[in-house]
Amino acid sequence: MFRWTLGSAAAMLVVAVASANVHAKQQGLTLAVVMTNDEDANQIQVYDTRTHTLLQTLSTHGKGGVSNNARGVRQYRGEWFAAVNFESSSVALFHRDGDRLKFDQVVTTTSAPVSVDFGNDHLYVAGTTTIDSFAIGRGGALWLDGTAQLEIAEGGAPPAGATSQVGVVDAQRVLVTLKTDPTPGTVDVVSLSDGAVTGAPTVVAGPAGSLAPFGLSVYSDGSAVITLAHSAQNGLFRDGAFVTEVGTGGQVGPCWTTRIGKYIFVVNTGTKTISRLVGTGSHLFVDAVVAATVTTGANPLDLDADAGILGVIDHGAGQSHLSLFSYNRFGELAASGIPIAIPVANGNGVAIMAAAD
Repeated sequence: MFRWTLGSAAAMLVVAVASANVHAKQQGLTLAVVMTNDEDANQIQVYDTRTHTLLQTLSTHGKGGVSNNARGVRQYRGEWFAAVNFESSSVALFHRDGDRLKFDQVVTTTSAPVSVDFGNDHLYVAGTTTIDSFAIGRGGALWLDGTAQLEIAEGGAPPAGATSQVGVVDAQRVLVTLKTDPTPGTVDVVSLSDGAVTGAPTVVAGPAGSLAPFGLSVYSDGSAVITLAHSAQNGLFRDGAFVTEVGTGGQVGPCWTTRIGKYIFVVNTGTKTISRLVGTGSHLFVDAVVAATVTTGANPLDLDADAGILGVIDHGAGQSHLSLFSYNRFGELAASGIPIAIPVANGNGVAIMAAAD
């Protein structure tokens, strides 16, 4: 009996220690990482979303200067972070070490990078005229394993400033949005082979009467919600085609998106509001015309969400801001403190990084 009790106690102690270790790992900070986008010396800044404290400022080892884009920075699984160096035609990669980020490497892109996304053990980079895929190897090492020329629906390469965002759909496809006012614009459907970009994209024109495919978020079923920024619409894209579009309820300039479960949050730059949408695969609904308001008075530029926190970055009048909101399981937003003032003129890009499991 004594032996059984002693053995049971030892087993319980092992379980308790293991549980404590798991609990300790999950106590890491949720970080908000923004890009200063400086045209001479680009940097990222890392904030604690709970205290709003600036934890780090790190060089991206390149020059910024990207504009009119979505998702110029991106995090992956709470472990990796990428930022575009537009003027240097490169992307900087960082990894998370505890509650800090550490610089890893810079990779060169085939055209000036605008937007990044992770998936399929790859980093995808949409540039001004091309899309590149970089395989992620052991320890996060990157190497270029595929590239393709982007095309617009009217034919030829995108004009300057057309590329908006890249987004991973699944193991076979990524999407790139291209705005070309006064024509509706284009979605390039790019094929993948073992995660690598391969072949010319399939070119899909925006819906008749719409303007400027811009930000996008993808559901797990492969459908994507794509903002049609300049015509104040949001479209549902599936199987290589737009299946429906909805208005914004009077909100102007729907541009940037992020997904939280079934909810898509859209920042409307003209009215400085955040709308909440729901897509079903066949239909798209505006669930809340105004779920929250960006109160800084500056122009919103990007948003991201994870771990109960949604962040929006903006800039105007020589100042940038990071506004943080909490959200619940119903997609209801509440302001989390006052906006953080970032003393840079052209901040662009935000990623929310939960502690890695």
